[in-house]
Amino acid sequence: MDKKQCNTSQDPEVRKGPWTMEEDLILINYIANHGEGVWNSLAKAAGLKRTGKSCRLRWLNYLRPDVRRGNITPEEQLLIMELHAKWGNRWSKIAKHLPGRTDNEIKNYWRTRIQKHIKQAENFQQQSNSETNDHQASTSQVSTMAEPIETYSPPCYQGMLEPFSTQFPTIPDQSNTNENNNYWSMEDIWSMQLLNGD
Repeated sequence: MDKKQCNTSQDPEVRKGPWTMEEDLILINYIANHGEGVWNSLAKAAGLKRTGKSCRLRWLNYLRPDVRRGNITPEEQLLIMELHAKWGNRWSKIAKHLPGRTDNEIKNYWRTRIQKHIKQAENFQQQSNSETNDHQASTSQVSTMAEPIETYSPPCYQGMLEPFSTQFPTIPDQSNTNENNNYWSMEDIWSMQLLNGD
């Protein structure tokens, strides 16, 4: 079979691009009178210079009376996420659980809104994990450098210094001033501080 015979979209009489209001009315009236059928024969019988696929997508995604468009509710968003987790990219199967929503709208919503937020969340998670790992690595480097300081113990001077006496000296009686005592007076401490600059 020749490839040119199969591809009807290259025919000069097949229209492409945005649908006009007249074409929409022709398609709505034809389906209202004759119902849906084989889309290629429907396009020809209705007098539309469109492919069957174009007519089918226009009807299912835009012109059907029960189509709900825009403003997907948070409940619908949660349901889309749950069903996508269960079935993956099976948009028509997911659309059956959302009355009035088309598989195309759900797919577009998933790719432009939900998937975008998931990727941003994953990137944020990777960045925070990377920062946490960098922080842990730098902390471990600091802790390995600090280990010798933490395990440092001062040298033992045992036996080199005489033990301090545990007895406190008694203050002599001030009445006997002739004795030479080895105690500092307050004046002596002040003068020492003045000499040292304290």
